[in-house]
Amino acid sequence: MAIRNIREIGDPVLNKNCKEVKEINRRTLELIDDMFETMYEADGVGLAAPQVGILKRIAVVDVTGEDPILMINPVILETRGQQSGYEGCLSVPGKSGLVTRPDYVKIQAYNEEMELYELEGTEMLARAICHEIEHLEGHLYVERVEGGLVNTEDLVEED
Repeated sequence: MAIRNIREIGDPVLNKNCKEVKEINRRTLELIDDMFETMYEADGVGLAAPQVGILKRIAVVDVTGEDPILMINPVILETRGQQSGYEGCLSVPGKSGLVTRPDYVKIQAYNEEMELYELEGTEMLARAICHEIEHLEGHLYVERVEGGLVNTEDLVEED
């Protein structure tokens, strides 16, 4: 496993649509392991393949630090409700912005054995899933920000 370089806003790879994964091979499994390691090393809650320069429909999410989720070729089946909150991105370091997303999401994706599964998420998990799937379609959260970006350190909560 290896830590990969995270591409940052302005890198054209982040604005490209990713290709569907048709089969799992050794290189794909290595990419998945590296993505989890890179996400954890960067203290992120999600990472999509284009963020490490690979245009494949693969994303990883872990909003608790103890529940890793792999999504290969994810498709959103259903969303409900809405939530607004400050969101950041490993590809937009040091910045956050207010984004409204669904409060509930249901997806269909494949695991590392190319077995189809469904997953439902609410709150932070729903936010992270939607954020990562948008990466696979060439979009960054900054396109959805309401009122502009702020410096992340300015969002420190007061007691």
